Amino acid sequence: MSRIGKLPITIPAGVEVKVSDENVVSVKGPLGELFQKVDPAIEVAVEDGTINVSRGSDAKREKSMHGLYRALVNNMVEGVSKGYELKLELVGVGYRVELMPDNVLDLVLGFAHHTYIQLPSEIKVEALSDKRSNPTITLRCHDKQLIGQAAAKIRSFRKPEPYKGKGIKFVGEVLRRKAGKAAGKK
Repeated sequence: MSRIGKLPITIPAGVEVKVSDENVVSVKGPLGELFQKVDPAIEVAVEDGTINVSRGSDAKREKSMHGLYRALVNNMVEGVSKGYELKLELVGVGYRVELMPDNVLDLVLGFAHHTYIQLPSEIKVEALSDKRSNPTITLRCHDKQLIGQAAAKIRSFRKPEPYKGKGIKFVGEVLRRKAGKAAGKK
C-alpha cells in the first residue's frame, strides 16, 4: 500500500468536494475552484469530511498513480482553503522588477532590453523594489501547479550562476557556489 496514497485527506470548513461519474474531482473553496481528472483505475471517495483515495489492484501502474492522485487532490484542497505563496529574489547589480497593468512583469536583468512576462489572471503578484535589499517578486495563487510553472518561467530568464550567485532565485534557496580561478593557482 502506498504510504502517501493511503492517508485520508481532511476537508476543512468552507471547502466543498465533489466527484463526478467521469472521475473528475472538483474542489470549491473560499479562494477558488479547481478540477482534476483522475485515472479510472483510481477511486476517490468523499465520506464524513474526509477524502479517501484507493486503487483496484496492485499493478505497478496503479501503485505509481495512487500516491500521485492523492497528492494532487490534497494540493487542491489546501490551495482553495489556504492558498500558496512563492517568493523570488533578484540578485545582481541593476536588476529591477516593476508590475505593470494586466499582470505584466517588467524585468531588468542585465540584458540590453527589458524582459516582459504576462502572468495568468489567477496569480496575484507583488513586486517590491527596495533600495536597501534585493528586489523581490511575491506570487500568490490557489493552484499549486500554475504558481510553480509561473515561478519556473520567471526564474528561467536568468538562473543563478555558481560564482557570484547573480540571477533570479527562490527566497531561502541555497546555491552551490564555486571557487573562482584564483583558488586553483598554487
